[in-house]
Amino acid sequence: MTSFDTRRLEHRMGNWVRAKLPFALAELTLFVLKQGWACLFGGLLLVAILTTKAFWQPDWPLHRYDALFLFAIATQAVFLAARLETREEARVILLFHLTGTAMEWFKVSAGSWAYPEPGIFKLMGVPLFSGFMYAAVGSYIARVIRIFDMRFAPYPAFPLTLMLAAAIYVNFFAHHFLPDIRLGLFIATVALYARTRIWFRIHDRHWWMPLPLAAFLSALALWVAENVGTATGTWIYSGQLPGHAVSLAKLGSWYLLLYVAFVTVTLVSRQALSRQALEFTDIQATTPAR
Repeated sequence: MTSFDTRRLEHRMGNWVRAKLPFALAELTLFVLKQGWACLFGGLLLVAILTTKAFWQPDWPLHRYDALFLFAIATQAVFLAARLETREEARVILLFHLTGTAMEWFKVSAGSWAYPEPGIFKLMGVPLFSGFMYAAVGSYIARVIRIFDMRFAPYPAFPLTLMLAAAIYVNFFAHHFLPDIRLGLFIATVALYARTRIWFRIHDRHWWMPLPLAAFLSALALWVAENVGTATGTWIYSGQLPGHAVSLAKLGSWYLLLYVAFVTVTLVSRQALSRQALEFTDIQATTPAR
């Protein structure tokens, strides 16, 4: 389905929902539906993890991890063929895929977590499907910006965002040898992005949310997904007891990593960024009509 057809479908759905529901409930319903559409890749991967855990047998010739890897490749191919992702978005998703895989190799070797099941497509203790979990985050960010016609304003100086993202990424490695500076990084994200609003359109009306709040809510969703992963035994965190939730420290880790993912997306696409503060009239004037 082309992006044009997708927009036309969203518009028809919006008209139908708003005709059937009160305004506030209609906007919330459409917001949830569009969020689900934006995180389609990650949702499919999560369904695959749950489904394979439910029926996969250890004596089958194809390992579960390998099946997840092949499923992820096929899903990515379908997304590109159906134009659910643009080639520009695919490039940035690949970049985040590679940076995520590099971190996986380091963290597994450091004993932070482990992948207990066997697999042919497994390198240095890390199954290759794991990179697609990071790709799913990149896919969500790239798609949600497009689907919601997002604008980020006032956006900080771009070099500062690069420096912060680099510091966050390096700290994921360096804290094993040096003091952990994540508290300072938390403060830095709020200090740098405190004024930045994410403007987004649900149907024909624009709304906004502070960027740090959006990052926290997204991190919370990823923390829930982490619990699905550990509950199915797909990966196991060091020190996590069976049946226990993933540590809330991982919520903080995802909050920080989302800034790395977001800045990675902006390396390729910056048209949604504005150094100047925007108001509703500015957004309306610069948003293409449906």
